[in-house]
Amino acid sequence: MLQHATILLGANLTVYLLLLIFCLLILWAWTHNGASIHRESCCLPPGPAPLPLIGNLHQIRPSNLLKSLKMLSEKYGPVFTVHLGFRHAVVLWGYDAVKEALVDQGEAFSGRGSIATLESVLQDYGVNFAQGARWKELRRFTVMTMGNLGVGKRSVVEKIREEAQHLINEFQNQGELPFDPTFHLSNAAANVTCSVIFGNRFDYQDNEFHELLRLIDVGLVESSGLFAQLYNMFTNIMELVPGPHQKAKQALKNIERFIERRVEMNQKTFDPNAPRNFIDHFLIKMEKEKENPSTEYFMKNLVIIILGLFLAGTTTISITIRHALLFFLKYPEIEEKVFAEIDCVIGRNRIPTIGDRSKMPYTDAVIHEIQRFTDLVPLGAPRRVVRDTNFRGFMLPKGIEIYPILSSVHWDPTHFKDPETFDPGHFLDENGRFKKNDAFMPFSAGKRICPGESVAKMALFIYITAILQTCKLVFHGDPKDIDIRPRLNGFVNIPVNYDLKVIPR
Repeated sequence: MLQHATILLGANLTVYLLLLIFCLLILWAWTHNGASIHRESCCLPPGPAPLPLIGNLHQIRPSNLLKSLKMLSEKYGPVFTVHLGFRHAVVLWGYDAVKEALVDQGEAFSGRGSIATLESVLQDYGVNFAQGARWKELRRFTVMTMGNLGVGKRSVVEKIREEAQHLINEFQNQGELPFDPTFHLSNAAANVTCSVIFGNRFDYQDNEFHELLRLIDVGLVESSGLFAQLYNMFTNIMELVPGPHQKAKQALKNIERFIERRVEMNQKTFDPNAPRNFIDHFLIKMEKEKENPSTEYFMKNLVIIILGLFLAGTTTISITIRHALLFFLKYPEIEEKVFAEIDCVIGRNRIPTIGDRSKMPYTDAVIHEIQRFTDLVPLGAPRRVVRDTNFRGFMLPKGIEIYPILSSVHWDPTHFKDPETFDPGHFLDENGRFKKNDAFMPFSAGKRICPGESVAKMALFIYITAILQTCKLVFHGDPKDIDIRPRLNGFVNIPVNYDLKVIPR
């Protein structure tokens, strides 16, 4: 009995010790992060009153943050303050508020906010999470170099068309058996980025590349789950807690190592007089600035730029097309109309090109509506104001985080007549011609707009039309049973897993 009591006492002491350590961690984190809430609260827009430590978590569901913020906007208006654990941010809801901040006052709102699962690896290197002079310099170099390598030009269009043929071949190789298109679409999307960064594509049977795509998927999924949301709110504490958010960090680190190996391979055959790809151009710049102590052209920045391009390029294209194919399965009548336009403009004997888009208003409208309804990054990537900024009568202090809610733009009833309905008519005028809509921001807006926007638009049009040019998509059940709601709606809206069959047209 004495031995039993001793064991019980030891167990209790362990529990008490763990509770004490946890409380001390909370106190430390609150001291380092929470105090600023009180210092700045007088400057910020109205919002629900926070409780100590947890902020507004008693009024917000981390698993459905978007819905919670929508309810708060209905009470406090289009600009309000919310406290997410130790973090506090100003939320912008609706097209007018988002456009006024990101476009009209774009320079002031050009800082990058924090996404803990990504920032833990990317840190402030590269472009995605860099700030100030580093961000401006490396973004300028990245956009200019990608332009020189053909991004937005005919050479990249031809690479996308070539990859589209590989994708169609892979689809048709499945026969009439149901298959999950996720991997094939990820491979096709990633190869667009690879052709610019590395100067070559990867075969669909390449095992090392399979692993890279798996890591991207793991990083994406785990960055959109509940643990990732808690990690963003309580970063200092969750950093020490095991869970799925740690898997996201590890996946990103493994992708980083893959890129490091590819850069090392590239260096062995590097000829500064004949640059072949993005890496070569960066290495040339490194050599030119090797005597500059404040240069931004060093290896860590190169690797993180590539990592950011990989994540953004692969996920934007592949996940949007995964949503697209699901919509076509759900709405076969829309698929039939796209078939008819493809047959009329392109026919069956050549791969689509970007010049076809202007002659295909219905298909163009469908793709835009897919992007709007998919709402790929519903919360938008967080921003910061880079200086004290007067916004709608409020003085936002330098460094305050800004949440420009892109979902509130894409579902704004003042710009889309029936935003909760999937309707290509949102992008067509009364004569059936394509109609632009300013409240279309899938790549964000302003100074931090995605630098790969032009490539993504070309790839989405060519891949989707090439698939429907050659394949009829078939669902094994009743299309009415298809669930088009995302299975994860955190940082990225990820569609449900599904199988389809393709029948040659």
